[in-house]
Amino acid sequence: MNRIEKTVWDLALPVVEGAGLELWDVEYVTEGGQRYLRVYLDSPDGVDLDQCEAVSRTLDPILDEADPVPESYIFEVSSAGCERALKRPGDFERFLGSLVEVKLYSASDGAKQWLGELLAYEDGDVTIQSGGDKRRFEKKQIASVRLRVEM
Repeated sequence: MNRIEKTVWDLALPVVEGAGLELWDVEYVTEGGQRYLRVYLDSPDGVDLDQCEAVSRTLDPILDEADPVPESYIFEVSSAGCERALKRPGDFERFLGSLVEVKLYSASDGAKQWLGELLAYEDGDVTIQSGGDKRRFEKKQIASVRLRVEM
């Protein structure tokens, strides 16, 4: 998490918790030449549009006052979603046994994407059960890990 994301996290946390929700993630990224500041919410009961709007309306003036972002940006508040990224150790612990997609920086055994059941997370390394095989990926190999929902 970079400095801007950490500052926004600290500003957003009391707002999100005050709304009875969980702060899942904060992203500050560039896409298509535009800067985006995204706040992702979670709840055991799911997150609806009204909750996102309420958090956005409360948090927006706080961000304007604190001014943690030096340039203009597009501000978005949304649900973490069913196929959310897992980033922190607690995320992995929470979803042990779940289906995940592991994307690698370079191919391992001919593939850059692996789908399997999340078996373990240790110091950034991820172990999945893929088919009949256990596969362990080192932190330095992993570009991202996301939950997968199959219907």
